[in-house]
Amino acid sequence: MPIIVNRIVLARVFDYQRAVPADSTAGIAHRVIIATALMEITPQPPPLENPKLAPLPDPKPAEEAKSGSSAISWVRDLFLSVLIAIVVILFLYQPVKVEGTSMLPSLENEERVFINKFIYRFGISDIKRGDTVVFWYPYDPSKSYIKRVIGLPGDIVEVRWGTVYVNRQALVEPYVPEEFRDRSVMAEKTLGSDDFFVLGDHRSSSNDSRQGWTVARANIYGKAVFAYWPLGRLGTVH
Repeated sequence: MPIIVNRIVLARVFDYQRAVPADSTAGIAHRVIIATALMEITPQPPPLENPKLAPLPDPKPAEEAKSGSSAISWVRDLFLSVLIAIVVILFLYQPVKVEGTSMLPSLENEERVFINKFIYRFGISDIKRGDTVVFWYPYDPSKSYIKRVIGLPGDIVEVRWGTVYVNRQALVEPYVPEEFRDRSVMAEKTLGSDDFFVLGDHRSSSNDSRQGWTVARANIYGKAVFAYWPLGRLGTVH
C-alpha cells in the first residue's frame, strides 16, 4: 500500500515540476522529493542472515585412529624383520660348535659360531688365504673340522721349524701367538688344482695338513663369520 501512495504522490510531483523551472530553488526541492520517492518504490532485497557455521569435528578420534595405525604398522614391521632374520639364519647361516683347542686363540673350545654356507657357492666368493673354513675331514667324512686356509691350489707349501713358507716366501701370521707355535718341519709340497692346505692357529695342538692330507674344494661347506656364544666372545671371526 505505501508503494501505491508514493506513486500517486510522485505523479503529482511530476505534474508540478513541469510548471516550475528546473534551476530554481523549488525545482531542486522537487527533484529531491522525486529521488526519495523512487528509493521507496524500488524493492530492497531482504537482509542476509548470518550463516550458522557447522561445529568443527573433534580431533581426538582422528588422533586416536592415527596412533592405532602407527602401532599396527610398528608391530607388522617388527614381525617381518624377525621373520626375515630367521629365514636368513636358517638358509644362509648355520650355527656350529667348536670342539677342541686347535684354533686358539681365535676360537675357543665349545665356542658357538655362525658359518656362511653359501659364500663359496654360486661364484659369490672364492676361498682366500686366511679364511677360517669348516669342512668334512678327508679321513672320516662324518666329522667336521674348522681350520685356517694357508695354501691355495697350485701353491708350494713348506714348514721350517714352525715357520710356514708359501711359494718360498715366509708367511706373516699375526693370528698365531709365539707361545702357540711349534718347531715342526714339513718338506715342500705342491698343491693340486683342487686342494687346499689348512692349519690350526694353535700349531702345537692341531691335526691339520702337516700330517699329509689336504682338503678338496667340494668338502669345504662354510666359512666362519660370526661368534655368538659366549657373549664375551661376541663378534666377527678373523
